[in-house]
Amino acid sequence: MFRIIIPARYQSSRLPGKPLVDIGGKPMIVHSYERAIEAGADSVVIATDHQEIVDVCEALDADVFLSDVDHQSGTERIAEVVRERGYADDDIIVNLQGDEPFIAPKLLRQVANALADNSSASMSSLFIPLEDHAEVFNPNVVKVCLDKNNYALYFSRASIPWLRGVFDTDNLDDFDLSLFHRHIGIYGYTAEFVKQYIELPVSPLEKQECLEQLRVLWNGYKIVMAEAHELPGQEVNTPADLDRAREYYKTLI
Repeated sequence: MFRIIIPARYQSSRLPGKPLVDIGGKPMIVHSYERAIEAGADSVVIATDHQEIVDVCEALDADVFLSDVDHQSGTERIAEVVRERGYADDDIIVNLQGDEPFIAPKLLRQVANALADNSSASMSSLFIPLEDHAEVFNPNVVKVCLDKNNYALYFSRASIPWLRGVFDTDNLDDFDLSLFHRHIGIYGYTAEFVKQYIELPVSPLEKQECLEQLRVLWNGYKIVMAEAHELPGQEVNTPADLDRAREYYKTLI
């Protein structure tokens, strides 16, 4: 069973009310939901902490779940859905963030298949090679270092691996980008592991970087990474991202 859950937290320090921001006449969460439906999952649920988002989703006749407001991550919000809906332990759950309005549906299937095909991993996710030198130093672009088998070694908002001899952005064209990979923040895991995740000790690395996947690595579990079959489209983390997303949407219509 392949299910998609979209965690949609109303409050965001960088973009308040983010799931409801308008892109081309529709709230962003609607775009993300439509991409999830196109992926052909057995079910799609929006998990949110805010009644206004519930109202928007119910107007679409979407399956929406009003979750606890105190969750610290999308995976914790998803775990509540998994528990309350009684999903089978071997159901594959794909976590699609509500700020990915242009994600290609095939990438949602890809992250589910990456987990289904790898019994050694507890979680799956995607990456793309970095092609812009400036993104190496952009904290809104999460980087991932991989081992030879494409298991994640570490995720960071910093420039990993460290650029020895490059200390600022003055010489951005002077280093090789081939070791740098941008993480695409969609995850696959079984319903059983989602329930295990919320019982794991919170990692100090997770708290420092504000990256929930570091809890998985810190506690000794594996995350298998697959290179995305295509680019994910503009994600929305900041007001500047929102401006770019609105311009990008104009190219699609």
